[in-house]
Amino acid sequence: MREKWTTANIPDQRGRVAVVTGANTGLGYETAKALAERGASVVLAVRNVEKGEQAAARMTGDVTVQALDLTSLESVRTAAGALRSRLDRIDLLINNAGVMYTPKQTTRDGFELQFGTNHLGHFALTGLLLDLMLPVPGSRVVTVTSTGHRIRAAIHFDDLQWERSYSRVAAYGQSKLANLMFTYELQRRLATHGTTVAMAAHPGMSNTELARNTPAALRLPLTRLAPLITQTPAMGALPTLRAATDPAALGGQYYGPDGRNQVKGHPRLVTSSPQSYDVAVQQRLWAVSEDLTGVRFPVAESGRSLSPSGSATTV
Repeated sequence: MREKWTTANIPDQRGRVAVVTGANTGLGYETAKALAERGASVVLAVRNVEKGEQAAARMTGDVTVQALDLTSLESVRTAAGALRSRLDRIDLLINNAGVMYTPKQTTRDGFELQFGTNHLGHFALTGLLLDLMLPVPGSRVVTVTSTGHRIRAAIHFDDLQWERSYSRVAAYGQSKLANLMFTYELQRRLATHGTTVAMAAHPGMSNTELARNTPAALRLPLTRLAPLITQTPAMGALPTLRAATDPAALGGQYYGPDGRNQVKGHPRLVTSSPQSYDVAVQQRLWAVSEDLTGVRFPVAESGRSLSPSGSATTV
């Protein structure tokens, strides 16, 4: 019988530095808490610093807080600058924060809220921090996606910001598909460096605050079925934790629950939708994301450094 992976399988994390976005509640909280308990120095990168401090106080270990609002590229740049000034390395960057099924809104930079927060904010943050990871053996970028990347999902290059029409479900699907495509393209660019790798994970159906914007037509049925189809945030965080810490995990891999339809269970390797592996779309999305955020990564398409300093640039 295959072993069920749990937090007991997390290796000693002493000496490692982890940055976890959206870590004051839900999946991010459980991810940060588990890493801190195993000895990592953990930074909770959160929009609400007060709630972040309260979350840190409930954790054991070396836990600090950094203000980060993924709906603002200015905030992303400020947070990245602050982290660069206080850290000399990052072993784990966990791109966990996100919004789901929100009514039509835009970020401070005018991006559709779900795409701007879930994808573009994390794209920019990763690019601005990556040079703190490239020299670190075993460093990993783990981006949290969702089975929602299969539901009415496509990258709508002709209307990325949903200005002509809006579907909160389809917009969420686009953002989560973008998370996967970003991961796969990032791994391709990192492959020749031999140090940092990129992976993705999804939590299945976890009972967190993320679902608070679920459309009314779905809310009641889901509430009734919740005991059968959802799992705790602690269980939902396990795929992320396995991607982040399993010594056998490899770049480009994708982890999710092992139960039926990947709804709940212990983490295992899973596959994403066929369209998520489309290299041409991945590369086009990358180029568009660079243009929208103004962030250039310190690794080029071929894996070569873009600058002698090995740092991301902003245009």
